[in-house]
Amino acid sequence: MAAQEIMEREDFRGCVRFHGHVCPGLSLGYRAAHAAMDWLKANRAEDEELVAIVETDACAADAVQVLTGCTFGKGNFVFKDYGKMALTLMSRDSGKGVRVSLKPGAFAPDSEHMALLQKLIRGEATEEERERFNSLHFKRSCDVLEAPLEALFSVRAVETEVPDKARIESSEPCERCGEPTMVSKLVSVDGRRLCRGCAAN
Repeated sequence: MAAQEIMEREDFRGCVRFHGHVCPGLSLGYRAAHAAMDWLKANRAEDEELVAIVETDACAADAVQVLTGCTFGKGNFVFKDYGKMALTLMSRDSGKGVRVSLKPGAFAPDSEHMALLQKLIRGEATEEERERFNSLHFKRSCDVLEAPLEALFSVRAVETEVPDKARIESSEPCERCGEPTMVSKLVSVDGRRLCRGCAAN
């Protein structure tokens, strides 16, 4: 399917609305989430039917949340800070899991694109360079959307323990700051029950 057709799909538009813009990372997350859900033959989770584990906190993670319905608030979206473009998606109903990970060299950096990005970050890009960056950024996004799935990702079944469902429990005041804290998150420090923030300071 052509990139422009994908970008006009409501599910892709939803990812863009949530994330704020089209970019290569969001496009990778879109492709990975679709690949995982297709493998599991799963629909978007209304509650906690699916569990997503992402290994990046970059743009791709936003597409995963939108498409899978796994979110921090529902307790079925787990972040592991591994710095990898990888998604593990599990179905509580079937007990099956799949891991979708970027293949080595599948999205090799473009030197011009990266150099312009660094200029933008430093606030040194001219208007012409900004326009060139936007053009390359969009092209890279299109390349991701149009690439054969097997050229981008390794997709394999995994067996992993499904996390417990989200817990709803009572809160008690931290004995230092006084803020209500989930009972299971309080820690004992010198005989006082403290929130983790106060315990760390």
